[in-house]
Amino acid sequence: MAEQLTPRDGQAFDAVLIGGGTGGYVAAIRAAQLGLDVAVIEMDKLGGTCLHRGCIPTKAFLKSADVFEQVQHSAEFGVDVAGDITFNYPAALARSNKVVNGQYKGLLYLFDKKYKIPVIAGVGSIAGPGQVNVAPNDGGAPFTLATRNIIVNTGTHPRAIAGCPFDGTRIINSDDAVVLETLPQSFIIRGGGAVGVEWASIYGRYGSTVTLIGRVVPAEDEEAASVLIRAFKRQGIAVFPNSRPVAEDIEVTKSGVRMRLKDDRDKEEIVEAEVLLVAIGREGNVENIGLETLGVTVEDGLIPVDAMMRTNVPNVFAIGDVNGQQMLAHTAMHMGTIAIEHIAGQNPYPLDVLNSPMVTFCRPEIASVGLTETQATGQGRAVKIGKFPMRPNGKAVIEGETEGFAKVVADAETNDLLGMTIVGPHATELIGGLAMGRLLEVTPEEIGISVFPHPTVSEVIHEAALDLLGHAIHI
Repeated sequence: MAEQLTPRDGQAFDAVLIGGGTGGYVAAIRAAQLGLDVAVIEMDKLGGTCLHRGCIPTKAFLKSADVFEQVQHSAEFGVDVAGDITFNYPAALARSNKVVNGQYKGLLYLFDKKYKIPVIAGVGSIAGPGQVNVAPNDGGAPFTLATRNIIVNTGTHPRAIAGCPFDGTRIINSDDAVVLETLPQSFIIRGGGAVGVEWASIYGRYGSTVTLIGRVVPAEDEEAASVLIRAFKRQGIAVFPNSRPVAEDIEVTKSGVRMRLKDDRDKEEIVEAEVLLVAIGREGNVENIGLETLGVTVEDGLIPVDAMMRTNVPNVFAIGDVNGQQMLAHTAMHMGTIAIEHIAGQNPYPLDVLNSPMVTFCRPEIASVGLTETQATGQGRAVKIGKFPMRPNGKAVIEGETEGFAKVVADAETNDLLGMTIVGPHATELIGGLAMGRLLEVTPEEIGISVFPHPTVSEVIHEAALDLLGHAIHI
C-alpha cells in the first residue's frame, strides 16, 4: 500500500473492518463510494478464503477437469486428438495460481489506486467502544484506531475431525488442497457437502481414485443428491453416504490413511488412500478478537446478527461466514453492502437468505434457491411440484450432458414460488434468474407464460413450471 494510506495511532474512521475477506472488501469499497472513511485490518491477504483458498482456485481446478474430460471424449464430437491424452497437474496448479494472482492484483488496484482504502497488515482486536487495536505483522509497535463502527469479518476455518488433527500431508483440508504440489493417486474425502463433492469431482476426473464418505449435498433436494451419487459412481467414485467415521476409525500409515467404515446396518469395510481430505464443515474465527471486551454475543462459535448485520452491541456488526447466516461468498458480499449502507443511513433492503442461491460446481452442477420440497413440507406447507429432466432438452443433448433435472416447488394454496433446484449443465449460471424471480415474487404461471430462448438449457425451467401447471410440452 502507498505510504499515505498507512493509518497512524489514534486516527479516526467511520468504520474499521477486522478482516478483509469477500464481505469485508466489498463493504470497504461500498463505504468509499458513499464517502465514508474506512480502514481494513487483514492478517493474511485481502480477498480472504474465497479468493485465495476457496471459490476461485477450486473453480480453476474444476475448469481444468472439465477441459480434460472434454478432450477425452472429443471423438464423440467429431474431433480426433492424436496420441495419448494425459493430465498435467503442475500446469493445472500453475493456472489456478495465475487466476488467483490476477484477481488479487485487480483487487489491490481498487484499494490502492481507485478508492485509496488503507489496508493494515496485522491482527485487529476490539479494545473498547469505538476502539480497535492493531498488532502489525511486521513486528512494529501496536497502535489503536478510533472508529464510529466496528465490522467483524474474520471468517471461518476448516473443521477437523475430533481427535484427528490436520498434518498438511496425510490429513488435509481444503486450504491445503489448493496448494498441493503433486497429485496423490488416491483420496478419501470425508464430508459430502459442497466442498467435499467439488474436490471429489476434481480429483476423480484428474485420474485419482476417490472414495467419498458421508451424506451427499445434505442441504440440497434429496433427488439432487441421488442424481449426483449415481453420476459419481458412473465416474468411478466410490460413495458411502451412510458412514460417519470418527478418529478411532482412522489410522495414518507410512503409505497413507486407512479408514474403517460402518454403515447404518453395522456392516464394516476398510478403505485406504494416500491422502484423507476432511471437508466436514467450518468453524468461526471468533477467538482473540476482543469480542468479550464489549460483550458481543457468540453462539456455537458464530456471531448472531439481525437483518442489518448488527450484533447485540451497538455499532458492532458481523458479516460473512462468521455470522453463520449462510456461508457463501456472494451472500457475504451483500452482507457487507447492507452493513455499510445501514451505517450511512440509507435504509438498505434486508437480506433474505432464501433468495440467495446455493451453487455447487461438481459434475453435474447443482444449484438451488429458496426451500426444497422436504423443507417446505417440514414447515407444514401444502406444496405442488413441477419437474422436468435434462434428457429431453435439445441443448443438453447437444452438449452431451443429460444428467439432471429442474424442479419447481410452489405453495399449493397461495401459488407462491417457494424454491427451485437445477441439476445439470450450467445450473450454477441459470439459478441467478430464479433468485431474482423469487425476490420479485414471480409465480409458476408467470414463468410458464415467459418466453425462453431455444435451444437452451434454460428451457428446463420453463418446462418444470409448465409441468407444475399440468402441461409440460416435451415429455
